[in-house]
This record gives sequence, C-alpha cells and structure tokens, in this order.
Amino acid sequence: MASVGTTDFRGGLKIELDGAPYEIIEYQHVKPGKGGAFVRTRMRNMVTGNNLDRTFRSGEKFELADMIDREVQYLYQEGDALHFMDTQSYEQLFLSSDQVGDAKDFLKENMVVNVLFYHGKGIAVTLPNFVELKIVETIPGIRGDTATGGTKPAKVETGGTVKVPLYIEEGTVIKIDTRTRSYIERV
Repeated sequence: MASVGTTDFRGGLKIELDGAPYEIIEYQHVKPGKGGAFVRTRMRNMVTGNNLDRTFRSGEKFELADMIDREVQYLYQEGDALHFMDTQSYEQLFLSSDQVGDAKDFLKENMVVNVLFYHGKGIAVTLPNFVELKIVETIPGIRGDTATGGTKPAKVETGGTVKVPLYIEEGTVIKIDTRTRSYIERV
C-alpha cells in the first residue's frame, strides 16, 4: 500500500489511522521558533463520522486508506436495509439506514449514486450534487408573499424536508443542492 507523509497532507486526503479510515478536513503546518515543526489536523472518521483533532510531528508517515468509489443504482428500501445494484457488475448490495445517513432524505428509486467502499464494505453514499424532487406537503402560500423573501418548510417525495420560498406550492417540482440541503429553483 502507498504511504504519505505529513508534507503531502491536503484537504480530502484519506489516510488510515489506528485501523480506521480518516479524511483530512483541515491541516496547518507549524514551524515554531524553538523545536521541531509539526502539523495540526482536523480529520473525520469515515465510518463513524466523528471529528478528531490531532497533532503530528513533521515527517511522520501514514498509509493511504484502501477506499474505492463505485457507481451504484438505488433500488428500494426494505425495513432498515437499502438495496443497491452495481451498474457495472449488476451485483446487489445492501446498506443499513445508519450507513446511508442523511443521504436517504433525497434518495429516489432508480437514482444513480456513488458508494464509498472500505476494505470491500460499503460505508457511505454520495448523492449527485443536484436532485429534482416533487413537493408533497407544505403550508399554502398567501397572496402577496412573493415579495417578502421568507421561507417555509416543505416535505419532498422522498421524505426529506427543505426550506423553500413562501410562494412554492404542493405538487411543484424543485431542484435541491444535496450538499447544502437547500432549495435552488423550480423546475
């Protein structure tokens, strides 16, 4: 396996630390006037989602995490298990609701997504940056609300909730940014 040193740290780099995969969120190289240089990092555990602040001596080596991103198609949910199919090999795989996390709020049947695998086991789902979903439940707008600039919660067909402008009504198809979970525009 390939190894990297602290000088190779950058945002998004995935390393193996204490037997778990971590993604580097922030890093800072520090050269104090006295003593050796070191690197302050903030990392996210890719399995649990917990953040970790850790300081390393300059020059320390780490193994790259054995991770693969595969394109899969979401099929359906059965109880706590979500069923996916690999678009290349047509092999079916199952992930629990905990592994999918908040992504299930905007996950629609037959949607193509990426699943991150660590040592052959699926650990995270990445949605497309934008999805188009129909609003199934929201409070009705009042005439004249279009100029106020306020927002209201709206439930979409997949069960997720997003804040939308006051003039948006039930049945409207909207575009959502899945990274920020925010309304973009009507479709």
